[in-house]
Amino acid sequence: MKKVFVSISGILILLAFSYPTKPLTPAYILSPEKPIYFNSFVDCNMAEAWVGDTFRIFPGKYGEDPLWGYSNELKYADALSPDIVFEKKPDAFVAPKMPSNVLPTEEGLHGAVWFETIYQDKKDKSGKTLFALYHNENYPMTYPYRKRSQKGYIDKNWPQGLTGEKTPAAVCRIGIMKSIDGGKSWANKGIILEDNQNRMILKPYNNSVTFAGGVGDPSAIVSGDYLYIFYGEYGYAGVYDSLKYDSNLEYQGQCISMARIALQDLENPASKAYRWNGEKYAAPYDGIGKPIKSIQITKREGGGPSSHINSKYYWGPSVSWNNYLQCWVMLMAKSEGASWKGSSIYISFNTHKNLNEETSQDWSTPKLLVNKPGTIVWYPSLQPVGDKEAIKNKYTCLQIGQNARLFYKVQTKDTSFYTSEYSIHFKK
Repeated sequence: MKKVFVSISGILILLAFSYPTKPLTPAYILSPEKPIYFNSFVDCNMAEAWVGDTFRIFPGKYGEDPLWGYSNELKYADALSPDIVFEKKPDAFVAPKMPSNVLPTEEGLHGAVWFETIYQDKKDKSGKTLFALYHNENYPMTYPYRKRSQKGYIDKNWPQGLTGEKTPAAVCRIGIMKSIDGGKSWANKGIILEDNQNRMILKPYNNSVTFAGGVGDPSAIVSGDYLYIFYGEYGYAGVYDSLKYDSNLEYQGQCISMARIALQDLENPASKAYRWNGEKYAAPYDGIGKPIKSIQITKREGGGPSSHINSKYYWGPSVSWNNYLQCWVMLMAKSEGASWKGSSIYISFNTHKNLNEETSQDWSTPKLLVNKPGTIVWYPSLQPVGDKEAIKNKYTCLQIGQNARLFYKVQTKDTSFYTSEYSIHFKK
């Protein structure tokens, strides 16, 4: 409540106005630092948790991929401090026991997975019960269409993939795995968000060399009784028909959206997440939702459908709670060309501590944080520094204090690496 003192004939009168004062946007200082180079394979958000007094991280990729080949790069490493883990050598990372891929005609785990976020079950005092939110990619050959369930994909007018004109684009989905031993072994619990064949964007309109459709590159945080999921939208915002294709309708679905799933549903989560529909979390897990309006790039600024080669859009969100600011912070990359090409990282804030259907969409307009012309920059995250505060509070990429390190993946013509070249100091 805002109060104003007014003097009338020497008498002070206190007037109280009932309109709220809009919270100020937090400030920050970005400072160059001696680079830290992460030594394990990274192609995703960072999934992290403290298991007892040990900081544990799960980067990498696992499973079948007809374009890039089978991968067993999803590994973990741990130590008593985050900075020690980030500097560990590749031979210090261990592969957990993962569920096997099944045949295309069978029910189970199809395609490759990347762990993007870890939720630690608070009911388990040992800290060993973990739920991993994963990004999953498939193709018509790994997950063919099933007429009865209407799941899977049809290899007809399929758009181009990343490795050449004759290779197919992937489709991304989001699922959950569970571990009861601190991440040493995992069981697949199923898909919680996906787009079906009728929302795939096909030739001749899809020329971005990214995805045929789907939802992916997620980050997730807990508020109240829900796990809130932030993810990229790549499907058509309706039923796709090449004869009725509307680029403006597709644009309306661009690009970072939210869904949520009740924490009590994580044990059996398949199909139980609900997407934001513009008013509440009521669109089904495979239905049509609406993105965060304030994080859409307008057409005037070059924004457009994510399936178009020159469209600009934000993607790859990484969300954390800032314990010093007492607000939420989102980092994201900006795509400005085919194959997610873009050289910049942006930042946005939500100053509501409790996320719900009134507050969860209230994100500030993204502001430029880092630009590295001549490179591709993606998968940003804020990471705890190895000081006493970070260790005492058991900070991870999901909860940060006043000081943090900014990490991101850099790709050039000749190489790629995951690095931190800056520290970030937040100010109220």
